[in-house]
Amino acid sequence: MSKVDRRIIKSQEAIKKALIELMIEKKIDQITIQEISDRANVSRRTIYLHYIDKFDLLDKLMEEHIYELRKLCELAANNTVFYDTVLLWFEYFESHYLFFSTMLANQGGPFFHSRFLEFVLQELKNVENITEGNSQGLSDGDAEDVIIQFFGAAIVGVVEWWFKNGKPSPPHYMAQRVGALLERNL
Repeated sequence: MSKVDRRIIKSQEAIKKALIELMIEKKIDQITIQEISDRANVSRRTIYLHYIDKFDLLDKLMEEHIYELRKLCELAANNTVFYDTVLLWFEYFESHYLFFSTMLANQGGPFFHSRFLEFVLQELKNVENITEGNSQGLSDGDAEDVIIQFFGAAIVGVVEWWFKNGKPSPPHYMAQRVGALLERNL
C-alpha cells in the first residue's frame, strides 16, 4: 500500500474548499480555474494535475461524499433501528456543513440533488421487507417502487429543508424525528 504525500492531500483539500467557497458566491459556470487556483493558493498546474476541469473536480467531490455516506450505511447495516443510521447521516452532514449547504441550499443544488436522491433510493432498496404492510392500494409490482420513491424524495426534502433553514434542530433531534417516521412507515 503506497502512502499518499501529505502535501498532495493538503493541496487537494484546499482546491475542494476553494471550489465550494466560490460556489457560494457564483454559479459553477462562472467560476474559472484561475479563481480556484487563487483561492486555494495553488498553481493552475496543480489543479490540472489532479482534475480534468472544474466539473471533474465537482464530480469527484460529490462522489467522495456519497462514498462516505455509503460507508456509514454499511456500518449501520446490521442495525434495525433507523434512528442510529439517520443520526450518523445528520452528524456527517453537520461536520461537512459547507459542502452540503452549498450543494443542497445554494448553487450546487441541481448537480447534487439527483446524485443524492439516487444514493438514498439505492439505500432504501437495501432495506428488507420495505413493502411489508405498506402496500395498501398498490399492486405488488408497484408497491416497492412507489414506497421507495416516496420515502427517498421525503428524506432528500427533509435534508434540503434542514440546510436551507440553517440547521434549526440538532442532528440528534432530526434523527429522532426522521427515524420515527421511517420506523412507523417502513
